[in-house]
Amino acid sequence: MRANTFSYWERTAFIDNADVIIIGSGIVGLSAAIHLKKQQPKLKVLVLERGFLPTGASTKNAGFACFGTVSEQLAALKHSSEDEVSRMVNYKWRGLQRLRENLGDENIDYQQHGGYELFMVDESDRAAHCVSQIDHLNSLLKDVIGSSGIYSIADAKIADFGLKGVSRIIYNPFEGQIHTGKMMRALLNKAYALDIMVLNGCEIQEIENGNSHISLVTSQGNFKAGKVILATNAFANQLFPDLKVIPGRGQVLVTKPISGLKLKGTYHFDEGYYYFRNIDNRVLFGGGRNLDFETEQTWEFGHTEIVKNKLITYLEEMILPSQDFEIDYWWSGIMGFGEAISPIVKQVEPNIFCAVRCNGMGVAMGSLVGEEVAELAL
Repeated sequence: MRANTFSYWERTAFIDNADVIIIGSGIVGLSAAIHLKKQQPKLKVLVLERGFLPTGASTKNAGFACFGTVSEQLAALKHSSEDEVSRMVNYKWRGLQRLRENLGDENIDYQQHGGYELFMVDESDRAAHCVSQIDHLNSLLKDVIGSSGIYSIADAKIADFGLKGVSRIIYNPFEGQIHTGKMMRALLNKAYALDIMVLNGCEIQEIENGNSHISLVTSQGNFKAGKVILATNAFANQLFPDLKVIPGRGQVLVTKPISGLKLKGTYHFDEGYYYFRNIDNRVLFGGGRNLDFETEQTWEFGHTEIVKNKLITYLEEMILPSQDFEIDYWWSGIMGFGEAISPIVKQVEPNIFCAVRCNGMGVAMGSLVGEEVAELAL
């Protein structure tokens, strides 16, 4: 542990007497902080972040404003009731609207070009089953979205997008996309405007729950607070091992700009394990953790050859066939998953609360999850 060497000025302006400390400055953590200050403006709210930027998935995701494809809904229905699946779609849909309401479409570069679920030529049985369930899902989710036309067949788009090896497409007009970096900047700006302090490079090493306050032992020294909110998603059980959160690494690439790019919208295939979209005339493409679940259940950022090679093969053979392209960026993000489809929002110890396990849907759920844990703490 680093010794406390803070000056009087640092202590009185930055460190001491926080009413609430939030661990994690991602979507959930900042949304919780903002909601706390809006409800009780006199609260002293401090956010501690171990990374230079939010560590995990908030600045590393693909920027999909989505609530689930047909195959993802059907997969959820295998182990959850129709009421629970409908409730979670409603939760994600309301979360997306809250994100747009809170930050503004322009500030997050929100574009609603629709979403497409692709089925390969060797997936005729899976495609037929999903198509057969469209009417049922549209009826189930009609009141959630406010429309009966959520999912529809759009096979004619295959040629328009220049895709190869794709036999069927299911379209969702309500799916959108955002610029994740702009979203996080907008959240940070909103937090700063409310006098919320965010300190980076501060890793939590231990949480000690005392009689009158909670002590946080960190890489930068010790902090005290009346209440603590844990918003570290996939990394939650590093501090609380009993929390049922499994890390899942997502590997992502972005190409250099491509002249005449035909893609416009968000695309999913293989039950959502692969996903791609257009951004600044480039292709953003990620996924593949289902190739090796055990290896990808990690807190370590990085890449594996099996996933990189598969993503490149799909680019060459299916997404950009007969087109020249170069890869400009590679990165990875760590998501938090669990057997249940709902996030964990609860008190874990007296005056210590958690809001974690967004199941790869942090963009959709993060705003409401943050507000929910803030209300719990209040």
